[in-house]
Order: sequence, then C-alpha cells, then structure tokens
Amino acid sequence: MPRPPEPALRRARPTPRDLRADVWLAGGLLVAAVLSTALGSVSGVFGDETAGVEWALLYAVALTAPLAVRRRFPEIVAVIVSAAFFVAVSARIPEIYVGNVAIFIAMYTVGAWVEDRRRAAIVRIAIIVGMFIWLLVTTFQAATAPTEEGLSRVGFFSPFVAFMLIQFLVNAAFFGGAYYMGDRAWAAALERADLERRTDELEREREVTAAQAVALDRVRIARELHDVVAHHVSAMGVQAGAARAVMDRDPDAARDALRGVEGSARSALDELRHLLETLRTTDAESGDPSTIGLENIGDLVVHASATGLPTTFQVVGNPVDVPAVVQVNAFRIAQESLTNARRHGGPGTTADVRLRYTPDALELEVTDTGRGRGEFRPGLGIVGMRERAAASGGELEVGPRERGGFLVRLRAPLRAEAVAS
Repeated sequence: MPRPPEPALRRARPTPRDLRADVWLAGGLLVAAVLSTALGSVSGVFGDETAGVEWALLYAVALTAPLAVRRRFPEIVAVIVSAAFFVAVSARIPEIYVGNVAIFIAMYTVGAWVEDRRRAAIVRIAIIVGMFIWLLVTTFQAATAPTEEGLSRVGFFSPFVAFMLIQFLVNAAFFGGAYYMGDRAWAAALERADLERRTDELEREREVTAAQAVALDRVRIARELHDVVAHHVSAMGVQAGAARAVMDRDPDAARDALRGVEGSARSALDELRHLLETLRTTDAESGDPSTIGLENIGDLVVHASATGLPTTFQVVGNPVDVPAVVQVNAFRIAQESLTNARRHGGPGTTADVRLRYTPDALELEVTDTGRGRGEFRPGLGIVGMRERAAASGGELEVGPRERGGFLVRLRAPLRAEAVAS
C-alpha cells in the first residue's frame, strides 16, 4: 500500500513575542533615525541643499514605523521602506545610515517570511532593479553635470569612476546579502518545522509501539493463563466428579480420584509459577524460555487418559530438531485440544494425537469422537490456538468432522523462522 504524500511544510507563524520584538525594533530605529538625521544636518552631509527638519522627522517615521508589522505584511513594508528611502535621498534629507539598515531588514524579512516564494522573489528583484536603475540615473547625471567640483573625472579610470564602481559593488553586496540571508532564514525555518514534525511523528509512533507492546504482552499472558488453568481445572473437575460419584460405594477409588485432583493442582501451580518467573525475567536473563516441548506430549496424553479421556498417541516419521517456539506452541495446542474434548465431548469420548514429521514441516493432529457441539463458535481457546499457529509461522485447521467428532490440525514449517509469541 503506497504511503500517503507528506503534507507540504509551512513555516511557523510569528509568535506574540516575535510581534512585540518588531515593535521594539521599530521604536529603536525611529530614535536612531531622528538622531542620525539631526547629526547629519549638523555635519552637513549634503551641504547647503538640505531638507527641513519637519521633512526629516516625517522621513524617520515613514522609514521605521512600517517595521513594526514587518512579519505580518513583509511585501508592503519592503515597498514602503524602499520608497521612503528613495524619496529621502532624492530630497537630500541628511540621513543615510539608518535608512540602509531599514532596507536591509525589510528585504531580509520578505525572503524569510513570505510563503509564496515566487512573490517573494518578484518583490525583492523589483526593488533591487529599481534601486540600480536609480543609481545608474544618478551616476549618469553626476557624470554629465557641467561642474569642476568633486572628484576628478580625467582619464578612463578616474577617481570619479572608481568611486562609482565602489558604489555599485557595495550596493550589489548589500542587496545580495539581504536576498541570500532571507532565503537562508526561510530554509532554516523549514528545516526546523520538518524536524519538529518528524519529532512529533516519532513520538506518536513510540506511543503506538509501546501500546502495541503492552497489548501483545496482555494477549500472551492471557493465552498462557488460559492454557495452563483451563487444562488443569478441567481435569480437576472431572476427577472431583468421579470421586463424588464413587465416594460411598468405593472409598479407595474416591481416594485415587482425589489424589489425581491433588496432582493436577500441583501441576497447575508449578506451571503458573514457571509462567510468572518467565514474565518477570527479561529476555537477556532468560536462558530457557520454557520447559515444555514435544517430548511432553506423551505425558499430556497419559494425563488425559487418567482423567477420563482415553487417548492414543502416535509419532509418524523421524523426529528432527524443531524450533523451541514451535515446540511450546504445539504442546499448548495439543493441551487445549484435549481439554476441549474432555469438556465438550460428552460421555464415552476418546481422542487420538498424532505427531507427524515431514521433510519441511511438523504436523500435529488431535481428533476426538465426541458428540456434535451444535453451531461451531470459536471461543478464547481456539482464538489462542490460532494465535499460536500464526506465531509458529504455520496454519491451523479446526472444526467438526463430517463423520463426527472434532479435528484440530497444526502444520508448522521447520525452516521458516517463527514469529516470537
């Protein structure tokens, strides 16, 4: 099944703290612009051709106030700041430093915060092209002005030409740096967003995996408890019933039956103790996950016969090495099958257990001659048998036989690795 496409990454929106920082930045630059304008007027940056103080104050506000909302409206702020800078220089307002800082911040903000990358590029390129056209025009005007003042214009590479080249190179570095740093900030923000998204996904997957592990453990514990308790309690019930039936007329037989109840209780306690020890032991500390295997099926058959279910046992083929997981699961399936036969088969039921070794698989077949059980509805025991068969990498056939009785057949491959149960 193909994986669904990942959602497009988006930069996180500015936080209230970011927006408050923009307001403080605009206020700081406003103060700096006012001071820079006043000092520039005193120092005579543009000589005698200087705009009035009221225009300087208006310029300081128009240059810096839009930066208070720079992350909310990046493109508009960049256009306003650029236009204010252009008008101020054209009107010879004596401020040149804070204006450069404001334009850099505005250009950077467009690259760092505008989600439509095509629009971000168009806005910045338009501002850069406009500024360089303006620089070319002013350079041409200065070069053709009929005056002898200023830098010498004599020669192909005169001081005037060198100064103009410096202006072009500085502006290229200035606008190029703002463009590049804005794009890098955008890329870094996307990388952080992707990292946060992947971190969230990993956290969710970890929680799901932990929940699945807990669920699997609960299923495994429930299956083991069902197999151990159901078998022995069923046998104890049959033996106790037999003891009660013969108690008055044959006390010796009743005592034998009660001894069987005692033996079944001890066996149940031993298996429960072993199960609890296994559950409390980590996989690294557990050298032997179970003490039961195929060799114990014979004892299981003897116990079934002794508790009122005459059972035969047959091994077909030459025994081979079988994975421990498959052995445990086969034993438990045989145990559950005989328990069901004793509980549901009725009087006179007999059972047969066959263990067959083939070149590539192990087959376990348990049949009984019990009466019909009506509509077949799998219970927890059969569900557990199916889970064990799947954990062994095999298949389970279970259900009533046409000629009467019940059939459980397990086929587990010998060479395929079983899934841990």
